[in-house]
Amino acid sequence: MKKLGVAVVGTGFWGKNHARVYKELECTNLVAICDVNPDRAKAIAHQFGVKAYTDSSRMLKNADIEAVSICTWSTMLAKEALKGLNAGKHVLVEKPMATNTKQAEKLLQTSKENGLHLTVGFLMRFIPGLQQIREAVETKKIGDLVSATAKRVSQWPERIGDVGVVKDTAIHDIDVMRFISGEDPVSVYAKMGSMKHRKFEDYSQIMLTYESGKSAFIESNWLTPYKTRTLNVTGSEAIMRLDYITQDLWIESAKENLQPRIPFQEPLKAELQHFAECIQEKKKPLVTGTDGYKALQVAMAAFKSSAKNAVIKLE
Repeated sequence: MKKLGVAVVGTGFWGKNHARVYKELECTNLVAICDVNPDRAKAIAHQFGVKAYTDSSRMLKNADIEAVSICTWSTMLAKEALKGLNAGKHVLVEKPMATNTKQAEKLLQTSKENGLHLTVGFLMRFIPGLQQIREAVETKKIGDLVSATAKRVSQWPERIGDVGVVKDTAIHDIDVMRFISGEDPVSVYAKMGSMKHRKFEDYSQIMLTYESGKSAFIESNWLTPYKTRTLNVTGSEAIMRLDYITQDLWIESAKENLQPRIPFQEPLKAELQHFAECIQEKKKPLVTGTDGYKALQVAMAAFKSSAKNAVIKLE
């Protein structure tokens, strides 16, 4: 099969990883990169042996480019993703996808009108242990799902500059809760604030409730002196625990405690390979633009809940 021509817009901390993976994958051909910083654009392009651009509109005129990863500042994601879609390119846009749901709706509409793939960078879904948890919930291997708790805490990441902890980290877990439960929450209650970083919130606690009675709790902050990324899922017959960093999975029931041997997998590599294969084989992606929109909708409701100190009902 012909390699998919790809490009990356934004080659900072995370965009550079997108470029590396595209270069490593057998199914993709990294054609170009774009960054508003000329020196960085030249350096990254030289590193991977591709063409450098500082203007994404100019880059998108390159007919060899069929798909793009959008890895810019969070507040620029929707603008650059829309450029890509209007240029006829398939788009993988990093989370949180857009600044607000109105921008996200525009991306969904444009991708549908142009018949293009639009996916969002929720790479947690590509961790094997999380996929096993989802399967266990669906098949009721752990009984009925009761609740899930996610903890994503660490020190302030210097790479972040235009969003707070909710849109940067908690949004991953908002999506994870939708992924494993197969349900959209019906209400959100959140508390958040800033202890050290006055411009944006640096801690949040978000509680989601579902029509079926299950619940989820998400804790995230940029205050804790050590990095923790965990998920605990409680069923009526067993509990499953996942460490996202090590990818270790534990299953605890009344009869036994198990730790399945699961080969470590780089989530980004699995995500970008899946993105390329879905375009080439015309398959529906594991993460759709709608998934991004719904996660952003919950995040925005969390902001509203914290500001009003009230439960926010979701449509």
